[in-house]
Amino acid sequence: MVAIKKLVFVGLSLFALTSNAALFDDTEARKKILEVETKQQANHDAAMAAIAELKKNQAAMEKRIAAMETVVQGQGLADMSTQIEALKQEVANLKGDLEVASHGLETTQQRQKDLYTDTDTRLRKLEGGIPVAANGLQGNQPVTAPAQQVAEEKDAKAFNEANALSQSAKHKEAFTAFDSFLKEYPNSKLVPDALYGMGYSQFALKNYKSSIATQQKLIDSHPDSAKVPDAMFNMANSQIQLGQVSSAKKTLHDLIAKYPNADVTPSAQKRLKALEAIK
Repeated sequence: MVAIKKLVFVGLSLFALTSNAALFDDTEARKKILEVETKQQANHDAAMAAIAELKKNQAAMEKRIAAMETVVQGQGLADMSTQIEALKQEVANLKGDLEVASHGLETTQQRQKDLYTDTDTRLRKLEGGIPVAANGLQGNQPVTAPAQQVAEEKDAKAFNEANALSQSAKHKEAFTAFDSFLKEYPNSKLVPDALYGMGYSQFALKNYKSSIATQQKLIDSHPDSAKVPDAMFNMANSQIQLGQVSSAKKTLHDLIAKYPNADVTPSAQKRLKALEAIK
């Protein structure tokens, strides 16, 4: 019962946080969403712990029932049969509570996703919109041009397959594919592009710290790559999600100063302006 009460409290807390988030002013949207996501993650962890407790109780009861049924079969005790039926009913109730809790958690996760999307849209409106890059994709998306130039090679085929997964928003599969590519073709000309694609997949999966590390590896090991400006922009976006606003501003400043003519620079300038507008 304690676990169920915890779940109800967590569900109400998450709903309140989500409702309040919708009232944020556009100019403080990004700052607020970071605070909300932190609280939601804590509540999410509490919900998962409560669900685990329910499952543990259910398993314990089922074990007791099995033991008691064995005794009944050997001794034919009527009163124990009654106890078993009562325990079975309690297990059924626990299963129902577990289903309700799981559904509530799924609903909360969807609300988190919707809230993030709404906030990101507001930030883009502040920026005046993200322009489409010369290759026809937004600045954050991996490109396929290098792969097309070596389309007959095996490494190009593997890269294209990973990149297609990324463009189809199958980010978990794309991450695995890029990781496999980097292990199998460590000397390929497409390694910088694969590193960027892998970092972008990590960003999409909300593994922001890992995304920063991957993009930093690209910047350090391939400083002359055309993907460096895109990697820096992706790093800044990850830093924003982690609440590292000062670091994000510095990354964007460095990007604009070092690569004033890069396709992604106008987007970086608008994002920096939007960040500076958030007090």
